[in-house]
Amino acid sequence: MCGFVGYFGPGRDGRDLLERMTAAIAHRGPDAQGFFTTDDAGLGHARLSIVGLGDGQQPMSDASGELTIAFNGEIFNYVELRDELQAKGRRFRTASDTEVILHLYDEMGEDCLSRLNGDFAFAIWDARRRRMVLARDRMGVRPLFYTRQGERFYFASEVKALLQVPGVSAEIDPVALDQIFTLWAPIAPRTAFRDVCELEPASLMIVQEGGVSTRPYWSLDYPDRDAPSRHKDEREAAEELRALLTEATRIRMRADVPVGSYLSGGLDSSITSALAAGMAPGGLRTFSVTFDSAEHDESEFQLEMARALGTQHSAVACRDGDIAAVFPDVIRFTERPIIRTAPAPLFKLSGLVREAGLKVVLTGEGADEVFAGYDIFKENRVRRFCARQPGSRIRPHLFRKLYPYLPGLRQQSAEYLASFFGANGHALGDPLYSHRPRLDGTAATKLFFSGDLRASLANYDAADEMVSRLPEAFARWHPLHQAQYLEARFLLPGYILSSQGDRMAMAHGIEGRFPFLDHQLVEFAASLPPEMKLKGLVEKHILREATKDLLPPSIGQRSKQPYRAPDSASFVGAGAADYVDAALGEAEIGASGLFNPKAVAKLHEKCRTRPASGFRDNAAFVGILSTQLWLKTFTGADSQSSKAA
Repeated sequence: MCGFVGYFGPGRDGRDLLERMTAAIAHRGPDAQGFFTTDDAGLGHARLSIVGLGDGQQPMSDASGELTIAFNGEIFNYVELRDELQAKGRRFRTASDTEVILHLYDEMGEDCLSRLNGDFAFAIWDARRRRMVLARDRMGVRPLFYTRQGERFYFASEVKALLQVPGVSAEIDPVALDQIFTLWAPIAPRTAFRDVCELEPASLMIVQEGGVSTRPYWSLDYPDRDAPSRHKDEREAAEELRALLTEATRIRMRADVPVGSYLSGGLDSSITSALAAGMAPGGLRTFSVTFDSAEHDESEFQLEMARALGTQHSAVACRDGDIAAVFPDVIRFTERPIIRTAPAPLFKLSGLVREAGLKVVLTGEGADEVFAGYDIFKENRVRRFCARQPGSRIRPHLFRKLYPYLPGLRQQSAEYLASFFGANGHALGDPLYSHRPRLDGTAATKLFFSGDLRASLANYDAADEMVSRLPEAFARWHPLHQAQYLEARFLLPGYILSSQGDRMAMAHGIEGRFPFLDHQLVEFAASLPPEMKLKGLVEKHILREATKDLLPPSIGQRSKQPYRAPDSASFVGAGAADYVDAALGEAEIGASGLFNPKAVAKLHEKCRTRPASGFRDNAAFVGILSTQLWLKTFTGADSQSSKAA
């Protein structure tokens, strides 16, 4: 795992510029730096040494010198691929997975992507064809951004490296901001930065003198809803799932350094840790976050699982004031406004891992998207059930079962529940039916937009743009699979794997690995019939069946409790920080021109006096504050002076 930068096009400042760009992302690779330049192409690399410690330096060229790669991530099946290539007569000079990509590309060209099982982004300078080849992994674990300035095309693992390029400035993209305040994240290739783009997951880009071309090399697909399933026997399906998950974990334990595991206390990280514990010869180290607030804390289950596995367990406490203290750094690394504080505790967690001397951790991310674990999937099922009898006073009571961690819902009437969850208010044929309540609730935060921002966004609808990105086959899928696709295609890479994943881990030079996002496992899960994943209102049924021998019953049978952190309450009262009042003051809000100063002042006062504000107020508070911090970080004097230095 590392970070890389590069360019294609003529210019004189190649090496100096590469050094500045690479220095901006040195946190991603604190172990070494390397550079490669030709007359019209350049690559820079910041290395985090995990595989091939002594001979994996990058940029790496093949024996001919005609192929050179800069690579971020891991190819988990590199051992098997190397054996295949050696059987064909290929000779290797290193023990790294990086060299495997070079040989495989030399054999297959860009078709080599079909053989790679990993989390990666890379750039290959192909001198023979005079082209730069860029690619990103299937699920969007590793980032890759790009922009054009004059005759040059630039790319990097993080935007802050691109801001070192003369002529590239940080300016908020209002459409991206609208998407964040509706969908939680921009829709790639759009980013928070105007004129800076992100390569979409599972995409290949070729940059050459004649122009730039981009195409997908893989896509997430589900069977037609009326097609007979190839999985008739649940026990056989569970056994196949167990084998795939075990193999996905095994190859993600490959490293020349120790591998630890995050342990939240929930089902997914517990399964991952249980499998890894049996594969760690020196014992497994596990890491978790605890909270002072009972509403968010899962330490009881974390400790129970750690004791059951016999791991060496460490936890970092997230107390009053901690989220506010790190939040400016969080925004500097997310490089975008966010509407939840959940990344902040994970920022602290990766710092704990680094202090423990580890560089690699397994996580349970992806299981909810792949096996239908989120409440939104159950909610979608109940809403459709209620919509079949719109006047029922009994069916809406099912909503209470979905959110036991939200006690306020238990006192509400059937009419309130039906209205709150949109049980009767949306057309069943709406492609976004499953997500409309969330989208509508989040979009309500845009009430705080300024008049000028509203005017600039006139007639734009982020949800409509999401619909325009759906594949033609989407309409033929089962409603559960449609909902899963929306989560896996948009929120997972756009927010979960970036703002909560790669950015928070790599801020401290930590590589996260995701067994549940092994593409072979993802493809298998997509082929399963819906009732194997969501059985009644029991989420991840087939996963529970496949792994029930690994976990204590109290964890294996536990209902999903989503990972959350205190939002506006983190910045008021005991959690208050000096910068909050300034960032949300009428002068600064007015100067940014993005929000209504008087409305923001009322919101701030409301959150001060009533910390238990609802979703809209919490999301708006965090979104506005993070946007103001983004502006200060990337468009303020400090960022500009560092660029000019």
